[in-house]
Amino acid sequence: MSTIGDSDRLTGGSVAADHYLVPARDAEVTIEVKGSRFLGWVRRVESEEEARAYVAQARRQFFDARHHCSAFVIGADGALQRSNDDGEPSGTAGAPMLEVLVRREVRDVVAVVTRWFGGTLLGAGGLVRAYSETTAAALDEAGVVRRELRVLLTLEVAHAEAGKVENEMRARGVEVVDVAYGADAVRLRVAARPAAVASLREQVAVLTHGAGDVRAGASVWMP
Repeated sequence: MSTIGDSDRLTGGSVAADHYLVPARDAEVTIEVKGSRFLGWVRRVESEEEARAYVAQARRQFFDARHHCSAFVIGADGALQRSNDDGEPSGTAGAPMLEVLVRREVRDVVAVVTRWFGGTLLGAGGLVRAYSETTAAALDEAGVVRRELRVLLTLEVAHAEAGKVENEMRARGVEVVDVAYGADAVRLRVAARPAAVASLREQVAVLTHGAGDVRAGASVWMP
């Protein structure tokens, strides 16, 4: 449930079918504008609850600040987007922060900007610039990584062929999650791009003379 002051935007944002961008690391930056201090946080989150927990953390940690404005985008398609001005004039804080996240096409992210008032009114335009610039600077500090969709595959092959199959997977850039040696066969769990699954099946068949077994499991986002 949204708290008072939240602005909700539910949209089917554009996203490539097999990847999207997320923050590479947690980041904090500080910007001063006419005596007011703006502390910007960026965190990677997996849910609305986790995003709101970071906002609550900012309120507890910096209880002496006047405003804790926030914005977050959740989901591979960016479908859940919310912002909060937290007492600043409507549309001057949370919405500009959200616009930065959307424009940068970053998902699974929360941005919080805490403001200590410096005694000089910044006006609507000044607030929009300050909150936008603080969010952008925090994103720059965090950097981004590409999160990619993978299909988990279990390859079951004979002991004599396990080494060459594993080497071939690694040579193709397929992540080998684990290797289990059983009494009768070796089971390799790998994470492959969806578009590569068919060719990997064919390659395993060639390497094992048709004796290898390939079973597809769940699709997961990595990292």
